[in-house]
Amino acid sequence: MTERTLFTNARLLDPASGVDRAGDLLVENGTIAALGPNLAREGLGADVHVIDCSGSCLAPGVIDMRVQLREPGDEHQETLATGTEAAIAGGVTTMAMLPNTAPVIDDHALVEFVGRRSRELGRTTIRTYAAATKGLQGRELTEYGLLAEAGAVAFTDGVRAIADASVMRRALSYASTFDLLIVQHPEEPSLSAGGAMNAGEIATRLGLSGITPAAETIMVERDLRLAEITGGRYHAAHLSTAGAIDAVRRAKARGLAVTCDTAPHYFALNETAVGDYRTFAKVSPPLRSEEDRRAVIEGLKDGTIDAIASDHSPQDQESKRLPFASAEPGIVGLETLLPLSLDLYHNGSLNLLQVMRALTQRPAEILRLPGGHLKPGAPADLTIFDLDRPWRIDVAALHSKCKNAPYDHRPVQGKVTRTVVGGRTVFGLEA
Repeated sequence: MTERTLFTNARLLDPASGVDRAGDLLVENGTIAALGPNLAREGLGADVHVIDCSGSCLAPGVIDMRVQLREPGDEHQETLATGTEAAIAGGVTTMAMLPNTAPVIDDHALVEFVGRRSRELGRTTIRTYAAATKGLQGRELTEYGLLAEAGAVAFTDGVRAIADASVMRRALSYASTFDLLIVQHPEEPSLSAGGAMNAGEIATRLGLSGITPAAETIMVERDLRLAEITGGRYHAAHLSTAGAIDAVRRAKARGLAVTCDTAPHYFALNETAVGDYRTFAKVSPPLRSEEDRRAVIEGLKDGTIDAIASDHSPQDQESKRLPFASAEPGIVGLETLLPLSLDLYHNGSLNLLQVMRALTQRPAEILRLPGGHLKPGAPADLTIFDLDRPWRIDVAALHSKCKNAPYDHRPVQGKVTRTVVGGRTVFGLEA
């Protein structure tokens, strides 16, 4: 029996086609069947379930291309189940999780485990990266072909940089034979070792070891040269510095197959958020200067930065409530990804389709995932949100197991009212 749902009275947003207009969207058996104005008047029949969006925005489901879900190994911090609940509350319909679990996801059986658990949970789609090197040790490459066949979306050593240039060259070359993507945590370890926050006046005043922005820029520039000589597909994760962004901008101008993303904390905060040793503002790479924060926004505006990912990194209180230098880095971000990104629209930095492109279309294209657009035949993974609804972030109310976020009571605009996966409401009314 055909299952049909009509979403009416919506503001349709599709960055892939440039659509931003009032209209309706029809879903049949989990896929988009049609969209346009006044579909409700076309005699669809009494079997259609009608959902009135009341003027809210209806966009492709958010695709978060960088999350840590801690399972297997550290389920006291997050599980696939709790991460899924946080995701759908934030309008995220697909996640790509890092392989830095225990054990490390460097074997096809673990890739298949993630896919199987995702299907069992049946809430949102969870995909996984596979480790680029065995055990994330930065030495011996994993079996890229077998891991990709098992479902790995790309290859990365997660929160560790592939530091050895010869290993990175081999990784890019090997991946290119399968047309696979290498994702780098771009931080030169010898320049960042022992550092706790961005190098500069504030670090000096607080007596903390600084991490120079050059650690990121040098690694990105090195990798871009390696990508050029190997022809490999390269993605720089969570860029935070003007120098690295400019390096990617110049590489794109030369036609290299390079992409990059950033995270909301790199355009929503700067190093002053550390305040008096606030460990909830400790991230890797660290929060940067105001000049760098503005450079991140400019990179999003001109398209140098392709995507915005939450960089969701749950940490328990025992890991955070320590002296700043000893505390673990990371911010939970699945539920704040969309509203913090919408700040870029509300403050006039980007237009609405630019924001949504970085959250939907570009992550789908980079990872070669279905979704990320509204068109007939596409998966009916949808995010519906009230663009102008004001609210304050309540960290204690987040669905994630951990509450390590520096945004408590921060005012934002834009609230998810419904998340739809495969045509089925998984968050919001009727969920």
